[in-house]
Amino acid sequence: MDLGQTQELRDLVAKEVERQTAKLRQELEALVADRAPQDKASFVVFSGDLDRLLAALAIATGAAASGLETTMFFTFWGLAALKQKGAGAKGKRTLKQKMFAMMTPASTEGMGVSRMNYFGAGARMLRSMMDDAGVDSVEKLLALARELGVKLVACTMSMDVMGVAKEQLVDGVELGGAATFLGEASRSKVSLFI
Repeated sequence: MDLGQTQELRDLVAKEVERQTAKLRQELEALVADRAPQDKASFVVFSGDLDRLLAALAIATGAAASGLETTMFFTFWGLAALKQKGAGAKGKRTLKQKMFAMMTPASTEGMGVSRMNYFGAGARMLRSMMDDAGVDSVEKLLALARELGVKLVACTMSMDVMGVAKEQLVDGVELGGAATFLGEASRSKVSLFI
């Protein structure tokens, strides 16, 4: 092979390597872009305490108002936040589920505070202090969250364990499992457990 053919072969190899590298670069950039955090916020609401729900809703409505696509995933005691007031138990429940239902809040209005509840006096005092300070109630913040497009998801596993029927929940609540939350959280810039 003469020197001209060797240079020509090197040029061909260099072009092919550049073409393949560019293709791989595009594939990698697409893969990274698909996994990059998006303008989303995801919250697990585990607690059924009034003050913790207030904090979760205040942050979630702030996130939604700031333009973040926001999801709140309610599980176990947090499900009380999604129950309709006065919506009794629906469907067949076990004795344990019935007993548990008697020990947990039937809606946001029955929630106590996490510290110094004193048989409900703490919750009444907190609500009064919020009213005096012009702070929206949990019920108003929940309505605001829905207006702002916050996605409310009830954990189906927790519903099954605790005997909560879909008919007991407020309108517009989506149902989903852990995979639903993880799908949202994996692409969120903010993810909190409250």
